[in-house]
Amino acid sequence: MILKLYPKNNRLEDLQRVVDLLNDGGILIYPTDTVYAMGCHALKERPIERICKLKNIDPRKHNLSIICYDLSNISEYAQVSNATFKLMKRNLPGPFTFILNANSRLPKIFRNRKEVGIRVPDHPIIREICRLLDAPILTTTLPLEKGEDIEYITDPELIDEKFGSVTDLIIDGGTGGIEPSTVINCCEDVPEIVREGKGILKE
Repeated sequence: MILKLYPKNNRLEDLQRVVDLLNDGGILIYPTDTVYAMGCHALKERPIERICKLKNIDPRKHNLSIICYDLSNISEYAQVSNATFKLMKRNLPGPFTFILNANSRLPKIFRNRKEVGIRVPDHPIIREICRLLDAPILTTTLPLEKGEDIEYITDPELIDEKFGSVTDLIIDGGTGGIEPSTVINCCEDVPEIVREGKGILKE
């Protein structure tokens, strides 16, 4: 099922429908400031397990990431030093994923790796949903098989064709991007860029 949303002036009932779906353990596909992503309520373990199964990833071996509305409550979900917080503040909202040490507020599935990626995308649709949900959203990129047309992860109609039967709702926010976020590991004293992607980090 596809729901068309816009950068602003969406109907509150449409946004509430998305929030209710996430609260009920649903899986969502949505636009970000980088690529279309798949996600669910980050504090509910069952839909997280569903997504890991869909993507064929082992949460004990893969870092999981969450979207937060802003950085005001980041310390609820991760351990963050003053220096790292300042670095994040200079670059967020933006196309970056910061890997931090997770804390006990997140479900056990995150603590298998003891780390969590933090995203605050510069995209009004998913940030507004996150704000209304008043909780983080687990986020992961859409899988694209080798040789498969890139449009299957950038065009909402084709995304629906491929993933509509295994997810609960697809938000059409227009054509998506193809460049993933830049990933910065901040678990040690010195931040390290572990994947170059969209955006230039302001250090």
